[in-house]
Amino acid sequence: MRINILNKIPKILIFAFLFFSCSSDLDFDQINDIKLEPVFVANLAHFNVPADQFVVTSQAQQIASDIEDFDAFRKKFFRENLAKAEMNFEIENTINRAFSLNVLLLNDNDEVLQTITFPIPAYSGTSNVIKYPTEVFENDRLALLKQTTKVGFLIRIAAGSPIDEDSPGNLKLRSSATVYMVIE
Repeated sequence: MRINILNKIPKILIFAFLFFSCSSDLDFDQINDIKLEPVFVANLAHFNVPADQFVVTSQAQQIASDIEDFDAFRKKFFRENLAKAEMNFEIENTINRAFSLNVLLLNDNDEVLQTITFPIPAYSGTSNVIKYPTEVFENDRLALLKQTTKVGFLIRIAAGSPIDEDSPGNLKLRSSATVYMVIE
């Protein structure tokens, strides 16, 4: 019987100790001070246009264009919490002709808010992948970006050797966006 009592003493002491443990008042108002700063990276746009796509009725087009809807800023949460955006563009040209690419940021009325221009040299037989400097959108430029509802791509063909249905090569664009949010 004595052994049974000795076994219960440690259990009683531990149980009593739990009643005397420390505690403090919780401050639930700290939630008002929270600030989240997530960063997201996403693909923005891409295309791969073969050389023969620049030929219409046996004549090389001087301009090729496309406009796509861009609804990223239609969401109020995204518009209000976006603090900064960076866009990266990489273009590969394997066509024996120089080009220029204009990326047009348009609003709902098809008004051009901003144009980003990229010169693209002709393919010369070696690697022709060009990584352009990062386009940073902050302050006034970010405000214009937030008004963007459409993105247009305007490709101009520079003077040079003729392009026909049998011309080899492609013009490729890869782009990504890094967005910085501040949520308070």
